[in-house]
Amino acid sequence: MILTVTLNTALDITYRVRALTPHASHRVTEMAERPGGKGLNVARVLAALGHEVTVTGFTGGATGRALREQLAHTPGVVDALVPVGGATRRTIAVVDETTGDTTQLNEPGPTVTPAEWAAFQEAYGELLRSASAVALCGSLPPGVPVGAYAGLVRAARAQAVPVLLDTSGEPLRRGVAARPDIVKPNAEELAELTGSHEPWQATRDARRRGANTVVASLGAEGLLAVNAEGHWRATPPHRVRGNPTGAGDSVVAGLLSGLVDQLPWPRRLARAVALSAATVLSPVAGEFDRRTYEELLDRVAVTGDATAA
Repeated sequence: MILTVTLNTALDITYRVRALTPHASHRVTEMAERPGGKGLNVARVLAALGHEVTVTGFTGGATGRALREQLAHTPGVVDALVPVGGATRRTIAVVDETTGDTTQLNEPGPTVTPAEWAAFQEAYGELLRSASAVALCGSLPPGVPVGAYAGLVRAARAQAVPVLLDTSGEPLRRGVAARPDIVKPNAEELAELTGSHEPWQATRDARRRGANTVVASLGAEGLLAVNAEGHWRATPPHRVRGNPTGAGDSVVAGLLSGLVDQLPWPRRLARAVALSAATVLSPVAGEFDRRTYEELLDRVAVTGDATAA
């Protein structure tokens, strides 16, 4: 079982409009609503790939109930979310059909009490007992300590469960110091963490801060990866235009899937890039165009050396 953690779950709402114009009224051409937050998106992609997945994190209020009702109809995903008194947030994505650009609006999430945080930590420890890998994903809701991910990384390592961390800012900085097996920052998060805007240098600097493997997401340009086994760059055969929301979550799903399938790093990276590109063609996060994924999988270019970096 793969475990994904989404402390700040969300009900993702996607609106499509002909063209997004500031200060104007818009007619929505299409609307979609899905359980969201980065870890839930990761879980849906993993389930579509045939993996057993359990999701945990916080949920509450009417929005939380709607999220869990939809999650109950998601094949292959087990709900182990922990209830809180506050209301689960909503995220709004507005897709401009003319340009393909997406505008994102994210609510902050419920305030988590110390007792609720303690209850989650206990539940997390129990779930780790049957996990083959764990992903810690996304932002922290109000009330959760800024060092929360560092503690969750250490708990996973204590039970010898491989752990991937995908967050940003101070939670990422503290989490990396706890020595996760993999971290997956994007270019902006990587620069904020290291102070370097040169991707290779920043990726190496991030690894020196504690992570065993750093996989840097460069958007349409693919991935960079550095660990003790070597360094690689993985690039798609061509740029895919569409909705990039959730593409990074599909990278995480590809990396976790490759880990539990014991693939060599070049194949893991190829899977992650192909999934990410196929997600851009999907109307909502947490889904991917399977035909595109299968077509791209063997066409992703992976270069580098399997030597210490």
